[in-house]
Amino acid sequence: MSIGIIGAGGWGTALAVLLCRKHDDVALWCHSEETFARIQETGENAGYLPGVRLPDRLRTTRSLESATSGRELLVCVTPSHFLREVMMQAAPFVAPETIVACGSKGIEESTLMTMGDVLAEVLGHSERHAFLSGPTFALEVARGLPAAITAAGSDPGVARAVQATLGSPEFRVYTSTDVIGVQMGGVIKNVIAIAAGVSDGLELGHNARAALITRGLAEMTRLAIRIGADPVTLAGLPGLGDLVLTCTGHLSRNRKVGVELGRGRRLADIVAETRMVAEGVRNTRTVHLLARRHGVEMPIVEQMYHVLYEDKDPVQAVRDLMGRTQRAEAD
Repeated sequence: MSIGIIGAGGWGTALAVLLCRKHDDVALWCHSEETFARIQETGENAGYLPGVRLPDRLRTTRSLESATSGRELLVCVTPSHFLREVMMQAAPFVAPETIVACGSKGIEESTLMTMGDVLAEVLGHSERHAFLSGPTFALEVARGLPAAITAAGSDPGVARAVQATLGSPEFRVYTSTDVIGVQMGGVIKNVIAIAAGVSDGLELGHNARAALITRGLAEMTRLAIRIGADPVTLAGLPGLGDLVLTCTGHLSRNRKVGVELGRGRRLADIVAETRMVAEGVRNTRTVHLLARRHGVEMPIVEQMYHVLYEDKDPVQAVRDLMGRTQRAEAD
């Protein structure tokens, strides 16, 4: 299969390595001239996946036309806030029959649209789109360690095609038709992961982290159902699975941001230290706004919004969460 990958961050590069194990024609589009030059010179994308040698058959390019034209499958893995801009540039080269699999996780800030809505608006042919989510750290996928994700498409045949293309003995792909649930799980878990990091940074213990993960799952499910998701999806890989990984794994960028916040550092200083995007920072704002739009109560998300965007003391945020009116768990 002829495959183009749009975005040469950690996840895009890891998928390129994975796909080159099965397919001969894989192109990776790099936005950054620096990243492109480093790959050309060293055969590695050391800024994102240090120590991972890229396959010789992988072709890197800075031309969107070259990466997208005539491809049977496109995988979009740009940061969510760049998705519309990049795909508008790519749109003239994307054939109607091309399958577009989106691994970008976010809600568009200006419109509160999902990535699926953005792709449908920019490219059309939404029945040819699929969405990837699940508990996967890019570095482990690139190293060939076992992992599993879900590929969701409104057309089951498209989801199965993505499953067949990506699936391997080390990378198990499940299918779903719940495109909303798969997308929302991948967005909201980033916010809860920052909260879990704050808890760890404050040294609140394992009990507090477990409570945050569990109540975070409740918030995730509450909002996702309101906008049309199947609750079963949120109990699976795109929901609970990704949530547990991102809240507990030491490779989680979102958790790292939270840990540093809990230790008393300012967000601007934390973000300035890394080139890797912690999507949860932007996700916190958009999920907070989306919850308000739909009248959904999300107390953890709300407190993280206050911490990130209103400079609230994380200790006070914890007090406010714990001091809320007692209630039944199912409420």
